[in-house]
Parts: sequence; C-alpha cells; structure tokens
Amino acid sequence: MPQEIHQHTLPNGLTLLAEHMEHVRSATLNFLVPAGCVNDPPDKLGVASVLSELIVRGAGERDNRALTLALDSLGVDRGESVLAIHTQFSAGTLARNLPQALEIYADILRRPHFPDEEMEPVQALALQDLQGLEDEPRHKVMIELARHHYPPPFGQDRRGTVECIKKLTIDDVRKHYRRLFRPRGTLLTVAGNLDWPKLRDQVERLFGDWQGGEEPTLKLGAPPPKRKHLAKETAQTQIALAYDSVPIQHPDFYAARAAVDVLSGGMSSRLFTEVREKEALCYAVSASYRTFKERGSVFCYAGTTNERAQRTLDVIVRELKKLQDGIETDEVQRVQAAIKSALIMQQESTAARAAAMALDWYYLGRIRSLEEIQTAINNLTPATIVEHVRRCPPRDFTVVTLGPKALDAPA
Repeated sequence: MPQEIHQHTLPNGLTLLAEHMEHVRSATLNFLVPAGCVNDPPDKLGVASVLSELIVRGAGERDNRALTLALDSLGVDRGESVLAIHTQFSAGTLARNLPQALEIYADILRRPHFPDEEMEPVQALALQDLQGLEDEPRHKVMIELARHHYPPPFGQDRRGTVECIKKLTIDDVRKHYRRLFRPRGTLLTVAGNLDWPKLRDQVERLFGDWQGGEEPTLKLGAPPPKRKHLAKETAQTQIALAYDSVPIQHPDFYAARAAVDVLSGGMSSRLFTEVREKEALCYAVSASYRTFKERGSVFCYAGTTNERAQRTLDVIVRELKKLQDGIETDEVQRVQAAIKSALIMQQESTAARAAAMALDWYYLGRIRSLEEIQTAINNLTPATIVEHVRRCPPRDFTVVTLGPKALDAPA
C-alpha cells in the first residue's frame, strides 16, 4: 500500500506532517519543539527537563488534576522527553479522540500554568533522577562520554547538575519557556487513521495565531579533552568510547549504519561474538550510531571486571579497526534482514511513524519513502560498507572510563 503523506506549513513557521494509515484504528501526534537541552544556560543546566515536567501540570482552563483526568478520559498514552535539540511531546489515542487530544495539547504548548506550588516537587524529582545515576554507572559513563566527545553545548545532559537544579526558580522556567517555545521550527507530525482536511483546518485554528520567541543562537565552546577517568571503587569497570562517523544526510549514511550493525546488531554481531563469547571479557558490550544535523558518531560501551578492563578496551578497538579488512556476505544479509524487520514493524505503529516523520523532516527536510529506504538497504554489499569504513575509519577515539583504575587509551 503506497504511503499517503501530507505536509502543510503555517505562515508562522509551524510545520504539520501527517500520514494516513487506513488499516489502523489509532492515531499518534508528535510535537518537536526546538527547546532541547543544548539551549540550557550554563548556570541553569536542567531547566529544560524541569520545564517539560511542569508544563503538563495545568494548562488552559484546567489545573493539574483536571488536565490529567482529561487526557486519561481519552485513553491517551503520552510522554514528554527532552532531547538535545528538541523537547518532544507524544500522545497516542483512538483515532476518533485525536481532535480532542489536539485541543488539549494546544493548551499545553501555548497556555501552560507553571504553578508555583508544583515547582518544589518537580525539583525533587529532578534531583532524584540525578542521584539515581550513581546506581546506574553505565548511564553515567555514557553521559560523560557525550560531554567529552561533542563541543559544548552539544554534550550537555538533559538532567543538568545538582547545583543548577537546586538554584532554579519558577521564574527561570517561565523565562525559558517564553524564550524558546515558538511556532517557527516546531514540527507536528500525526500518523494514523485521520482525516487530513479536518486535521489541517484544526491545526490552523489552534496554532495559526501562535507567536513566540526568537530563535536562539548557539555558541560552540572549546573542544573538551578526549580522555576522562571517573575514579570510583567498584567491582567493575565501565568503558565508553566514541569516534566520528557521517551524519544522516551523507551519501554513506546507510553504509555507516550497516557497519555499526555488523559490530553490534544482535548475538551474532562481532563485538558480542569476539569480546563476550570468545574471550569472555565482559558481561555487556554494544555499539550505536548517533547523529546531529552536521555530525554523526559511533558510541561504544562495555562493562567488565577490573582485571579484564584493559584487555576489553584493546579488543574492542581491534574489532573496530578490523572492519576495514573485510565484511562477510552473511553479515550483510543479517543486517539487511534486521533493518527490514524493523521497517515492517514501524509501518504497524502510529507512534513509530509519527516519530520517524519528524526526524526525517528535521534532518533531511523531506520524508523518506519506504521504497527509498528498502532500495538503499538492498544495495548494501560487503564492498560498499568496507569502502565507507576505509573512507571514515574508526580513529581519534574519545575514551571515558569509570572504575578504580584508569586504562591506557588507544593511540
């Protein structure tokens, strides 16, 4: 069945994208507001996360309890999350309830209360989130890896710091909202069994007169050091390393993603087989691809015993570099099958489609068709992947470790 995708940009800059999925009975709306944590001021780190929690505690004519009840009565499965560039709001419900849900989200985005009495409990939740990192060494080392791999502010973590969270005031949150929440650059994607003309007209009515702050400019800071050890007396050592790849709009994107999946796409992947199975060096090892508009990266992680930590790091780097020596046909076939399975499942999920459309539009300025993606996947060969790895080899590693002893980082 061909994809039925619609696009409309309001005069104020808000872009609406919709995919009609006739075979489903649900619909999901997804807002990407350009108010991610990269915009947190240095002395107010974590303000975007506090805002994302406060903004749904009363809006329009509803207080906190009434807003929650209104969403629950529609059966809305919702979530708010702070990403690097955007703050995301998602809401899935029965298709017939989509118009009512959209009315409520217009209040949330445009007429939030930010009640004074909710500030203290939200701060407490934010501090608990930060304190929980001490019990999640894997998350902590990966957060620190991002901080050292990207130039500021791109390595900032959404959680902020204890010092900043404690000092935040409700006025800080309101000022942050007024500065960043705006229609220009905001994406609204909707997927499901929808009526496009009615949806477009409703969005025009709800958001057509929305005005907001000016687009902030990001000033990049000095590149951070590429080596960091977090000293902690633990029974295990956490290892994180990253290196540059290509961004999503690069011609080599699919080859770059395939190379990462050869390394870490399941129990037959290279890192799992060589590092965990054959050498029994660690209990967890993985690699993942991350991208900004202008920059792609590969992030790797391993958790191991202190005695085997140095060997684990050395073998991971060895396997990364071995990609240039060749890739087998069965490895490519495994990667192709996995990506195609994920694509098929995505077509059955309104939430996945709404999110995918938003990311495509933000990164590429268009929506990739299923046929385009399948063709690119089918064209992957061992040679094309190896050629990419040789053009963009794993090198200039950023390495962060957490444990009792620092490791010798790769040259």
